[in-house]
Amino acid sequence: MFSIGELSRRTGVKVPTIRYYEQSGLMEQPERSAGNQRRYSVAALERLSFIRHARALGLSIDDIGELVELAADPERPCGEAHAIASAHLSAVRARIAKLRKLERELKRIVGLSDAGCLGECSVIHSLADHRYCASEH
Repeated sequence: MFSIGELSRRTGVKVPTIRYYEQSGLMEQPERSAGNQRRYSVAALERLSFIRHARALGLSIDDIGELVELAADPERPCGEAHAIASAHLSAVRARIAKLRKLERELKRIVGLSDAGCLGECSVIHSLADHRYCASEH
C-alpha cells in the first residue's frame, strides 16, 4: 500500500491531480488508514500510470474515462478503444497541419524586410492587416 505522496513520487503525478482524478471518477476512492490517510494499492498505481501516459499522449479526460471503463472488461472487443485512439490521431494530425500553416505564415512575416522603427515594422503591419496573409490560420 502507498500513501498519496508515494504514489505521486512513483508516477510523477502531483497530489492535487491525483485528488482531481479521484473526484472525476478516473481513480477509485482509496482505502483509508486508521489515521484517515489515503492508502493506494498496486492496482491504483497501475491505473494512475495508465492515466498519466494517456494524458501525455494528449487524450482528453473523457476519452481516458472511456478507456478506463473499457479496460475494466478485458474480454470485451478492442474496437472501441481503437476507435478512440484513431479519432485522437486524426485530431493530432489536424493540429499538426494547422501548426504547419502557422509556421509558414510566421516564417513569411519574419522574412519581410524591416525599416527599423515600429511605425514601419513589417511584423506589426502584417499582424494588423490580414489581407497579406499567405494562409488561413
